[in-house]
Amino acid sequence: MPLDQFKVSEDDAVYVDEGDLRATTEAVFGKMNVPKEDSELASDVLLKADLRGVDSHGVSNMLRSYVAGYNEGRLNPTPDWKIVRERASTATIDSDGGLGIIIGPKAMKIAIAKAKETGVGVVTMRNGGHMGMASYHAMMALEHNMIGMAMTAVGAGVLPTFGAEGRLGTNPIAVAAPARNMHPFVFDVATSMVASNKLQLANRLGAVLPPGMVADASGTPTTSEGQLPEGYLNIPFGGTRELGSHKGYGFAMVVEIMCTILSAGIPGALPQEGRSAKHYVAAYDIDAFTDVDEFKDMMDQWLEFMEATPPAPGHERVMTPGQEEEEAEALRAETGIPLHPEVIDWFEDICHEFEIPFKLR
Repeated sequence: MPLDQFKVSEDDAVYVDEGDLRATTEAVFGKMNVPKEDSELASDVLLKADLRGVDSHGVSNMLRSYVAGYNEGRLNPTPDWKIVRERASTATIDSDGGLGIIIGPKAMKIAIAKAKETGVGVVTMRNGGHMGMASYHAMMALEHNMIGMAMTAVGAGVLPTFGAEGRLGTNPIAVAAPARNMHPFVFDVATSMVASNKLQLANRLGAVLPPGMVADASGTPTTSEGQLPEGYLNIPFGGTRELGSHKGYGFAMVVEIMCTILSAGIPGALPQEGRSAKHYVAAYDIDAFTDVDEFKDMMDQWLEFMEATPPAPGHERVMTPGQEEEEAEALRAETGIPLHPEVIDWFEDICHEFEIPFKLR
C-alpha cells in the first residue's frame, strides 16, 4: 500500500466500479489489436493492482503507457513468443515484444507445471514489455500450495551508490507464500527508494515528498521536503551509503543478473536496440520440501506472532507483508476503486477516440 503521498485524496477521488473499469480497460486493449483472451488477462493484472491499493501499477499509470507503447510500435499486440531453451525445471522465453503483464502469467503457469513435476520451476523472459505488479505473478503459485517469486528488470533510471547517472531499473522483487487461516504473505518491493511509477503518481498529485527520497540532477539526495525537483534521479533503497544504499544497489544488480543476463538479455543501461524488459518467475512446491499442512500452520503461527508485536509509541499496530493489501482489496471490492479526476478525463478522451462507451463518471 502506498504512503499518503501516493494516494488520491478523498477530496479528489472519483470511485469507479471494478466491473465498469475492467470492461473499459479490456476494450482499450482490444482497440490496440490485443486478442480478447490476452486483453482480459492484461486487464486482470492491472485491476488486481488497483484493488490491492497498488495504484502505481494499476490503470492510472500503466494503461496509457501501454497504449503509447502499442501505438509507437514498441509493444507487439500479437507476439509469437516461444521457449528458446528448456530443461525439466527451467525455461527461457523470448517474448517477441509482448507485454509482460500478458507473457508473465503464462510463464508462471509453465513454472508451476514444472514445479509439480520436479519440485521447483523457474522461467526467465527476455525481449518483452512491462510486467506490472510483480506480486500478481508470484501470487499465482498460492492456490497450488506453492511459494511464488517474481522479479523484473526494466529501464536504467536508478543511480548506483555514489553515481550521478542512472544505470539500473527499479528492479522489484516479489515473494508470495500461503498460510492456512491468515492472509498470504505477499512481499513486493522495488530495490530503489521509490518505484518510478509511484514518483509519476506523486507528480500527478503534486505531493510533497520527504527528504532523501530522490536525488537532484547532480545525483545528490535531497535534504529537504518538497515536490519532485526538476531533472530528479531515482536512488537505490537506503538513499546514501551511510544508510545502506549499497544494499539496494546490490539487490538491483542481483535482479538484473537473474532476469536479464540469465535469459541472455542485455542490461538496460548497456547499448542495445530499444529498451526491452526482462523478467524472472519461480514456483516452489512446498510438498517437495516439507508437509504442506505443517507449513501453513506454522505460517499462521508466525504471522499472528508478528502482528501481535507491541506497537511503538505513535503507531497503532504492527503489520505483516500482504496484510494491508488484503484489507484494501476487501474494502475496494465494496466501495469501488478511487481514481484521480485527471485519470477519469484521460479515460473519457480515449473512449471518445476509440468509440468505446464511457461509464466511469
